[in-house]
Amino acid sequence: MPFKIGQPKKQIVSKTVERDFEREYEKLQKLEDQTKKLHKDMKKSTEADLAMSKAAVKISADLLSNPLCEQDQAFLDSMTALDTAMKRMDAFNQEKVRFIPAKFPCFTVFVSFVLRREQALQDYKRLQSKVEKYEEKEKTGPAIVKLCQAKEELRPVKEDFEAKNKQLLDEMPKFYQSRIDYFQPSFEALIRAQVVYFTEMYNIFSQLTDQIDEAGLTDEQRQKETEAKLNELRSLSIVADD
Repeated sequence: MPFKIGQPKKQIVSKTVERDFEREYEKLQKLEDQTKKLHKDMKKSTEADLAMSKAAVKISADLLSNPLCEQDQAFLDSMTALDTAMKRMDAFNQEKVRFIPAKFPCFTVFVSFVLRREQALQDYKRLQSKVEKYEEKEKTGPAIVKLCQAKEELRPVKEDFEAKNKQLLDEMPKFYQSRIDYFQPSFEALIRAQVVYFTEMYNIFSQLTDQIDEAGLTDEQRQKETEAKLNELRSLSIVADD
C-alpha cells in the first residue's frame, strides 16, 4: 500500500549548520538590495543628465527658429553657436548612457545556486522520510528489498545536497568579503568619469563663451550694459507698472 511521505524524524541538517547558512544568506541578500539601490540611483542620475541636455537642445532649437535670427546676423551667429554647443553636450551624454554598468550578474547565479540547494534539501528530506517509513515496517522480504532500494536512492541525493551545502557555506563568506574588490574600482571609475564629464562640459561652454561674448568687456561691464538695455525696455509705456 502506498503511504504518505512527510517530514523525516531524523534531523538531517544540524541547527548550527542551518543557522550559519541563514546568516550568510541574509548578509548577501542585504548586499544585493544595496547594490540594486545604488544601480537604480546611478541610472536615475544619468537619465536626469540626459533629460537636461535634451531640454537644452530643444531650447536652442526654439531660439534658432526665432524670427530675430532672420533680422539680426549677430543674434543668428550666437544662437547657432548655442545650438552647436547643446548638441555636443547631448551627444556626450548619450555616449555616457551607453556605459552604465549592468546589474551585478553574480547575484543571479548565486540565487539560482541557493534554489538548487533548496531543491536538493527537499529531495533529501523526502527520501529520508521514505527510508524511515520502510524501517518502521515489519521486516518481511519485500519490505527489506524496498528499504534497500530506498537507501540506494537516498545515497546520491544526500551526497548531492551535502556537496551543494558545503560549497555555499564555503563560498558565501568569500563572496561577501569580495564586495570591496568590486565596489572600490567601480567608485574610482565613477570619479574618473565625472572628471571627464565636467571637463568636457567646461570645454564646451568655454568655447561657447568665446564665441558669443563681446571681446574686451569685463563681467562688470557686461552686467552694466545688460542692465542699461533692460532699463530701456522698462521705460516703454506698454511694460511700465501701473
